[in-house]
Amino acid sequence: VLGRPVAEVDALGYRPYKAHLAGIVTDCLADLRSRFDAVICEGAGSPAEINLRDTDIANMGLARAANLPVLVVGDIDRGGVFAALFGTLALLDAGDQALVAGWIVNKFRGDPRLLEPGLRQLERLTGRPVHGVLPWRSGLWLDVEDSLDLASYPATAYPDADSDGAGSGVGSGGGDTGDVLRVAVIRLPRLSNITDIDALRAEPGVVVGFATRPDDLADADLVVVPGTRATVEDLAWLRRRGLDAVLCARAAQGRPLLGICGGYQMLGRHIDDPVESGAGEVDGLGLLPVTTTFAPDKLLGRRAGTTSGGLAVTGYEIRHGRLTVHDTGPAARSAGTPAAEPFAADGVRAGAVAGTSWHGLLENDEFRREFLVDVAARAGRSFVPARTCFADVRRRRLDALGDLVADHLDTTAVRRLLDGGPPAGLPFVPPGAPR
Repeated sequence: VLGRPVAEVDALGYRPYKAHLAGIVTDCLADLRSRFDAVICEGAGSPAEINLRDTDIANMGLARAANLPVLVVGDIDRGGVFAALFGTLALLDAGDQALVAGWIVNKFRGDPRLLEPGLRQLERLTGRPVHGVLPWRSGLWLDVEDSLDLASYPATAYPDADSDGAGSGVGSGGGDTGDVLRVAVIRLPRLSNITDIDALRAEPGVVVGFATRPDDLADADLVVVPGTRATVEDLAWLRRRGLDAVLCARAAQGRPLLGICGGYQMLGRHIDDPVESGAGEVDGLGLLPVTTTFAPDKLLGRRAGTTSGGLAVTGYEIRHGRLTVHDTGPAARSAGTPAAEPFAADGVRAGAVAGTSWHGLLENDEFRREFLVDVAARAGRSFVPARTCFADVRRRRLDALGDLVADHLDTTAVRRLLDGGPPAGLPFVPPGAPR
């Protein structure tokens, strides 16, 4: 709740918490409305989840509590969109139906004129307008939540905003002036904060793929062990897959390896976790001179600092683990273990292995370029990074989505809903859910 752990519950155990959480949700909404001209509350799942409606705080429960106008979006790519939209309304009780102000059809492939008879009939049956039909558009690689949309990740740079998914990367220079760099990201079962690698994917000449087997790492110039919602469990999975041996072999060979947050913790010597997994002390991979102790409260915050080379960098933290960095010491160095040195503003590097607790670190353009040049040198590659500005890449993606909406949605009608709230006199569509 607001970034801090409150309890660990299953689906049934979650329900008693909702009455308390509902007040927090409406308070947060009130705060946002006081600071912004428009607030869009995205639902989760369906507004007609009648089995959960009594304790709902994500869909119609929030709409009722704050008297919000509701637009229901139907994914026509899944099929059955007319039945889904009409059936959604017909399953809501009268109070909920009074807030449903219209429809949007999303991901349509083909000529929208073919839909017109169905759209007009839907309007007649429900007394609510269709505010737009948004076409299917590939190449909208927007930020995703955890690992839910990995199948849509392109391997190479983001396409240009006007290319419909077929253009080249943003920036100049880069991959066409040197070798291609191959990055393998370990696809942990509980992968989190996957947007950490988006800046790598935005670089021309950098190819990013996901790895679940040792063979997947064979030709990688850089391996990334990303963040995870369950460090100890995912470390055990990594060992069961035999990936631990490959990572240790890479480190011994001086081949680049980067751990981020939970991945950083895995690369250390020990993890003491009485909180997240309850496993107590567990051996890490021993590739970095760090130990991690989990605390009940999470560290939260935006961070800013300076690298040892003088570059200003920013990021954010959200983690239970508290990390302690240990000097490798003369004995360790004499035994062949690389000496530890600072990495970025918060992490540590030992030879070709580096770790950081900061998410978003690779979005710092100058740092990312410097890091990739170092990776290329250690991998025996010649790589000249492009002058890519990741903030511009992300802005172009949002602009592409904004243009799509502006071109195909009745934004004037949506603005009326924002300004005026739910329209009065919307008809009830039977049977409606009993309340």
